[in-house]
Amino acid sequence: MSSSKPYADIPGTTIFDTDQARRGYHLNMFCMSLMKPENRARFKANERSYLDTWPMTEEQKSAVLDRDYNRMISLGGNIYFLAKLFATDGKSFQYVAAQMAGMSQEDYARMMSSGGRTPRA
Repeated sequence: MSSSKPYADIPGTTIFDTDQARRGYHLNMFCMSLMKPENRARFKANERSYLDTWPMTEEQKSAVLDRDYNRMISLGGNIYFLAKLFATDGKSFQYVAAQMAGMSQEDYARMMSSGGRTPRA
């Protein structure tokens, strides 16, 4: 992101703006493809082969294979598109959010039910 953007320096936050949307277009379209059962089946049968049909960067493909959602977001992924990937894996939003926060699902649920995180400066 350009440093001229007033929101570019929010600690720990990746803003999904037009630059990120462009960067992650093919990653997000791959995720959307998983809405079709036949594409989910192809992906599950051979993840790498299916990913190679998409013009994503190698870094994006590696992040998908590693299920590194924080990295996918930094590479232009949008959480609502990425939801198609973790749903394909049978994972819930809460499970993935906990993983992204470096917490157990139980600790994450407890934190969120008590008002969430305290913002860091």
